[in-house]
Amino acid sequence: MRHGAPALTGRLLGHLDCPATDMGIAACRAAADGLATVAAVVSSDLIRASACAAAIAEPRGLDVHIDARWRELDFGAWGGLFADTVDRDALGRFWADPDAAPPPGGERWSALVARVSAALAELRTDTLVVTHAGAMRAALAALCGFDARQVWAFDLPYAALLTLSLWPGEPPRAQVSGLRA
Repeated sequence: MRHGAPALTGRLLGHLDCPATDMGIAACRAAADGLATVAAVVSSDLIRASACAAAIAEPRGLDVHIDARWRELDFGAWGGLFADTVDRDALGRFWADPDAAPPPGGERWSALVARVSAALAELRTDTLVVTHAGAMRAALAALCGFDARQVWAFDLPYAALLTLSLWPGEPPRAQVSGLRA
């Protein structure tokens, strides 16, 4: 699940730790109410995700396991900026090839995919992960083989649920069984 709407919207937040709005947290809680089974809740360590995870886990009597590998892509010097304030050519190169042209001082796409892949390998049955759009796209890349450009075809609004079925003991792959916003 993508975290709820943050207090700072329309920006390249990356590792900037800003909270989710009350409405954003409520949207996540409402989206999770439709889930039949949640045996565990894992969250990014950033507050906009972990607060949403806590709001979902608490009424179910579950603890939230914080895992920094589920953080958003690090936008480095662009963190917290509006996209239209970033050098247009540099941003275009990044969107075209985020591995070859990462943000200044930021993270390469392949590094995000690697850390999300490692986190995916440790998931157990019926786990809800509350994370960020970049990490969700990295999961799709790791599990479904999509390249960095293909993952942008998925609309992942705040509080979106992406359901992936994983098979333990097999190489990472998934069956996309649902995308709801």
